[in-house]
Amino acid sequence: MTPRDASDPFGSRWSDLDRPPLNPAALRRGLVREGGLWRQLDVVQRTGSTNSDLVARAAAGTADEGSVLVAEEQNAARGRLDRQWTAPARSGLFFSVLLRPAEVPVARWGWLPLLTGVAVATGLSRAAGVDTALKWPNDLLVTVDGEERKAGGILAERAGDGVVVGVGVNVTLRADELPVPRAGSLALAGAVSTDRDPLLRGVLRALEDWYGRWRSAGGDPVASGLQETYAAGCATLGRTVRAELPGDRSLVGEAVAVDGDGRLVLATDAGVQQPVGAGDIVHLRGV
Repeated sequence: MTPRDASDPFGSRWSDLDRPPLNPAALRRGLVREGGLWRQLDVVQRTGSTNSDLVARAAAGTADEGSVLVAEEQNAARGRLDRQWTAPARSGLFFSVLLRPAEVPVARWGWLPLLTGVAVATGLSRAAGVDTALKWPNDLLVTVDGEERKAGGILAERAGDGVVVGVGVNVTLRADELPVPRAGSLALAGAVSTDRDPLLRGVLRALEDWYGRWRSAGGDPVASGLQETYAAGCATLGRTVRAELPGDRSLVGEAVAVDGDGRLVLATDAGVQQPVGAGDIVHLRGV
């Protein structure tokens, strides 16, 4: 019989021994400290969306900058363009953070999803031993059986005078659990560790570091080193891509740069360099 923890109202805390629960107390001890960015860290067993919950807390004035909300399971999680996705309980990292970069011009806040991508890739590479890459603007890629697969995504939403950034990463998702064939997970990519506690600590420490650098530089992506680091880890650059733009438009070209505003610059056959600030990117070759 599977042991049941009385603190778990769903009776599923240890239903999968390959997916033990997070340890909130240990996470707080490792991350919440005087003078640090992370002020509060809560872990809930199940929710619809950590982003929606944290946006609501920010609107109600019950969440400060540096609040972290983690869910063991989400059943109404959202990606970009309001796409919905679900994953088995405790199979990944599902969390949101509240940031209020008051000293950074709002025009530079668009770098926050890219900054988060750099931090997630950095933290997971160190803690999981998996080579990761970034697909502009918000996807985390890993290599499974010689091909790139999406293992995570990032969603940033305005929340009053701040931004809530949500992160979802597939950690122990098995091949028969993949939502689509092109999906992947850290485990399928050969991670040396799938223990979510050190993975989460590694990601949040990297995020604190990069956010501090960027904020200290007034959001300047060059002075903070963010633009150079993002470009170095971006799998989209150097490839021919199709940008699916708002209004059912599309644009094909070679991704040649990420500009100072965080936009992807495409060189088209017409000899024009066109910046793209929003849209879905499809890698057309070299994938």
